[in-house]
Amino acid sequence: MPRATHAVARKKRRKKIMKMAKGYYGARSRQYTVAKNAVEKALQYAYVGRKLKKRNFRKLWIQRINAAARQHGLSYSQFMGLIHKHNIGLNRKVLADLAMNHPEAFAAIVEKVRP
Repeated sequence: MPRATHAVARKKRRKKIMKMAKGYYGARSRQYTVAKNAVEKALQYAYVGRKLKKRNFRKLWIQRINAAARQHGLSYSQFMGLIHKHNIGLNRKVLADLAMNHPEAFAAIVEKVRP
């Protein structure tokens, strides 16, 4: 029976890792074992980073809405409570964009929900 070395699959797997490690410093881009560890860690950071990005953007939107609402005499929580009470279906992303780029539209929303 011929000796099976898995040569093609092994080379493909190693090439994939080395390609992902391109641009890394020193042995991280040249030695397979070190590169494999570096790529695995980088992929973990990337996974976590995708979750953190969503969290950070939501915090940013809340800060922007709060700043704009306070210019009209409302706190963030009061403003969001009124938005939900009046069934205005705008999410925080859209409200933050209006607050930053279209203050007159944001002011119109505030006037519509103001008690």
